[in-house]
Amino acid sequence: MKALLNPESSFILSSISSSQINRSLNFTGLSSSCLRFPLIDYSGRSRRRKITDGLSIKAVLDSAMMEQLGLKESDIKNPAVSTTYRGSAIPKPNPTVLDAQARVCTGPTQTRPLSEEQAFKVFDTILRSARGELKDEEPVSKAQLGAFFAGMTIRANAFPEETQWSEGEKRAMDVFWPLLVRVLPPDVLFIADPEGSLLGTGSSVGPSFVGNETREMRLVGALREILAGGHLGYEEVKGVLRDVLPLETDGSLKSGVSESLLSAFLIGQRMNRETDRELKAYCLAFDDEHGAPPVADVKSLTHYGEPYDGNTRFFRSTLFVATVRSCYGESSLLHGVEWMPPKGGVTEEQMLKFMGANTSLSVQQAKELIEDEKAGFAYLSLREARPSLYSLIEMREHIKKRPPLATTEKVQQFVRATGKESIVAGFYHEGYEEPLLMLMRRRGVHSGLVVKGEEGALSMTTRVRAASASKGFPVNYCSGFRSSSSDTALEADGVSRQSFNLEVDARAYGFEPTETPRTDRSVSKNIALGLAALRGEKGAAYDRIVLNAGIVDHLLGSEGAEDVAVAMERAKEAIDSGKALKKLLNYIEISRKMK
Repeated sequence: MKALLNPESSFILSSISSSQINRSLNFTGLSSSCLRFPLIDYSGRSRRRKITDGLSIKAVLDSAMMEQLGLKESDIKNPAVSTTYRGSAIPKPNPTVLDAQARVCTGPTQTRPLSEEQAFKVFDTILRSARGELKDEEPVSKAQLGAFFAGMTIRANAFPEETQWSEGEKRAMDVFWPLLVRVLPPDVLFIADPEGSLLGTGSSVGPSFVGNETREMRLVGALREILAGGHLGYEEVKGVLRDVLPLETDGSLKSGVSESLLSAFLIGQRMNRETDRELKAYCLAFDDEHGAPPVADVKSLTHYGEPYDGNTRFFRSTLFVATVRSCYGESSLLHGVEWMPPKGGVTEEQMLKFMGANTSLSVQQAKELIEDEKAGFAYLSLREARPSLYSLIEMREHIKKRPPLATTEKVQQFVRATGKESIVAGFYHEGYEEPLLMLMRRRGVHSGLVVKGEEGALSMTTRVRAASASKGFPVNYCSGFRSSSSDTALEADGVSRQSFNLEVDARAYGFEPTETPRTDRSVSKNIALGLAALRGEKGAAYDRIVLNAGIVDHLLGSEGAEDVAVAMERAKEAIDSGKALKKLLNYIEISRKMK
């Protein structure tokens, strides 16, 4: 595979000694030649490099090997930094307006009104873009216009006084609106003043705007409620989403519905703080996009819901945790995307692609890998699992802030299981832990767990909490439920569950406090840390993988993990025996053979 021949991954995988690789491969009957990358053993030589020092060095494939394999130089170039995975064909948003969206398209207490200078700059940029006079920046997109003006309208209509329009914003609007009303399209004028009560000039457009056809009319009706700070029912949200998605490959709406209206809809619901009914609609709207999900014949399946936009600072451990848990029959399904705004950080898809795995598996193929004892886990891209939701990536970058889907995409069941099912999801902002658990219960799983890991991801840390830590739940806070055989009352779906919440202190489980390894958007460094840990190299990455595997097993009520100390030892044995590394190598090899 081409991806296996990129220089960075050649170096990273060489950080595992040849003997360790061969020992792992012997479990499976594979040979190192089938991996198709040069294995270089640096151990015991003066040229030995530490992982952290060697990441900038590229092992070079000689021209004879490239010619033999029929490769061009371009074939072995594979991005090593997460930001380079952004699709080059995606139009960039206007940075001036995007910065303003980051301030005004957020919640009732988080919004930061623009100063007069900022507001004048933003409205001048929008005016010049609409006139075709913007030469030094990207044009302001339709999605940006929809999101920005939705934010302004909701703030004026529904936010507390301190986060409504500043005096500077009011003065800027007074100056620019008479000019903007002449050049902005009717759908944007509607979003900016839906009832004709905010802006005066041009106020007749909003009250009379109905849209161009049936689907757009439904969206406009829903937006009137949202822009006033209101909420929608389950069927209404679901109907709008199914009307307008998927988008075309160029980001346009094949349904003919305005991009500005859809972006206003998505960010407006997040700004109003979604109700349970609205979140359920986003979560379940496309469950039948590929028909009924396949059912894997396994005793246990954990669905991992990492934030799709990845990590930008710290080691992301879940891929390696999944390989460990698969060694003792705890199967996992990871899902996500290659690149997602707003963070555009390191994702599981980037790591697997970098190492040469097939990241375009179908749902059926993922089910087969989960059942295969040589792997026992799978990764599924949203691109294959839910094309309708995947089509929104470009618009999500132009919206800037996370829409409701950023919450609900973490609670998916693309594959089902004959045995027990669990969902684990990461969160950051206080207030979303209960909605996530609600969605897990709605899914009918036996156990559910939300984790405030580092960066809002799933990775719990062994680092000691700083005295100056931010307000809200601390890192390592966990909340969840698990199935129980006790006499507690049955829930609506007939399953008896026990609820729990706690802050995990790694010291209580024998871990020494360590600083979290930094990766700083480096895909290659994240892989190097994970592979070093899987070959048994003790340190911060190793500890985090063991901690996260053992704690998740215990909290989900996994078989054999009733005693958390036993769960930790089981995870260590999976690594130290070489089994976990073998599982990862097997996964790469098996997935590559799937067409």
